[in-house]
Amino acid sequence: MRVGTRVALVASFLGLFAGVGLAQHSINRYRRALFSARPLKRLSALGYLSAHPSVETVRLLRDYIAWEQQPMLRRRAEAIAGRMESKLA
Repeated sequence: MRVGTRVALVASFLGLFAGVGLAQHSINRYRRALFSARPLKRLSALGYLSAHPSVETVRLLRDYIAWEQQPMLRRRAEAIAGRMESKLA
């Protein structure tokens, strides 16, 4: 294998791993943002939680539903919690 090809492969893998790492960092940041003052961050956090069903997630969503003031976000959280409850039951 030529040196240029090796360098390109190594650079590609490094870029892939850096992208995955940045994506995980972003996801974790938005997961913590469920009770943020910004509605868009809360919506992103709901999207993250919808992909990770568990009993703890349902409990967290119930707390969030009681806390949330915006009807659209509350309805979204209720829909996610309902799907998770039926899936986990």
